[in-house]
Amino acid sequence: MAKLLLVPALTVLMIFSAVAHAESYLSRAEVDAYIEELIQQHNFSRPELEEVLAAAERRQDIIDLMRRPAERRLNWHEYSKIFLDEQRIAGGVEFWQQNQATLERAQKEYGVAPEVIVAIIGVETRYGRVTGRHRVVDALMTLAFDYPPRASFFRKELTQFLLLAREEGKNPISLTGSYAGAMGFGQFIPSSYRSYAVDFDQDGVRDIWQNRNDAIGSVANYFSRHGWRGAEQVTLPVQLKAETEQLLSIANQSLKPTHSIAEMAEMGVIVDGLDPDARVLLLRLLGGEKPEYWLGFDDFYVITRYNHSRLYAMAVYQLGQEIVKRRKQSIG
Repeated sequence: MAKLLLVPALTVLMIFSAVAHAESYLSRAEVDAYIEELIQQHNFSRPELEEVLAAAERRQDIIDLMRRPAERRLNWHEYSKIFLDEQRIAGGVEFWQQNQATLERAQKEYGVAPEVIVAIIGVETRYGRVTGRHRVVDALMTLAFDYPPRASFFRKELTQFLLLAREEGKNPISLTGSYAGAMGFGQFIPSSYRSYAVDFDQDGVRDIWQNRNDAIGSVANYFSRHGWRGAEQVTLPVQLKAETEQLLSIANQSLKPTHSIAEMAEMGVIVDGLDPDARVLLLRLLGGEKPEYWLGFDDFYVITRYNHSRLYAMAVYQLGQEIVKRRKQSIG
C-alpha cells in the first residue's frame, strides 16, 4: 500500500518542482523590469508576457555551450574536418540539384552565387536536417538573464523574438533552434529574421523553418544587404617571402580588409598579378605541418557578418568550392 501511495506523491512533487522552476524567472526583479519595458515600448500585455516567460527554463547546458564555441577551441585543421566532410559535400550537390531554379533566381535577384547559399545552409544545418533542438525561449531567456558576458545582446534578441512571434503569428513557446536562439535552414537569429527574411515564393509567409524557397532567398538577401559583390576573389592562398614579425602581427588581426595588396607586397606577401589597390586581410591558419596563409577580400568579410569567425568564413568558402567541383564531376 505504501508503494502505491508513493507514485502519486512523487508525481505531485515533480509537477510542483517543474512549475516552481518555470515560474522562477517571473520572481526576479530584472525580469519584471524587462516585462514593464516591453509593455511600455512595444505595447505587449502583461498576462501574455508572463505566460510566455513563465514557461522559460534556465538551461545550464546552453551556458556551457556558449562558453566553449568550436571557433575558439579548435584550430583550422580540426575545425575544417567538421564541415568539409563527404556527407556535407554530397549533400550540397543534392540540395543544389533539388533547388536549382530557386538558387538561380536568388543569384539573379541578389547577385549571390548558388555555392555560397548552399554552403551556408550546409554549414549551419546540414541542409535543414539539423536545425536545433532547444526551445528558443529557453535559450534567449537563459542567455539574457543568466549569461552576463552577453546579456545585453541576448536581451535585445529576446525582444526581437517576441516581436517576431507576434508579427508572424508564431507560438513563441513552441519554436526551436540552436543554443544561441538561431532558427531555420539558415539559422537566423531573431533580429536577422525581422531584417532579412523574405517571402521568396510570395505565398504571404516568411517561412525559414520549412520552406526552402524562403530560406534560400533569405540567405541571399542577407548577403546582398551586407555588401556582397560577387565579381571578385573571396579568398586566395598566398606564400610569404619570410614569416616576419610584422606579418605575424597583422595576421588574424582583423576580420575587415585593412591593407592594400601593395602594402602586403611591401611586407613580404607574394601577390603577383593582383590589383595593388585592392583591400585585403591576412589569414594565418594552423593545424597542418606548417601554417597556411590566405588573403581575404571584401566578400570574405561579408561571410564573417553571418558568423564573426575567420574559420567559419573559410569553411563556408571551401565547402562551396568543393560542392562546385563535385557538381561539375557529376554533370560530366
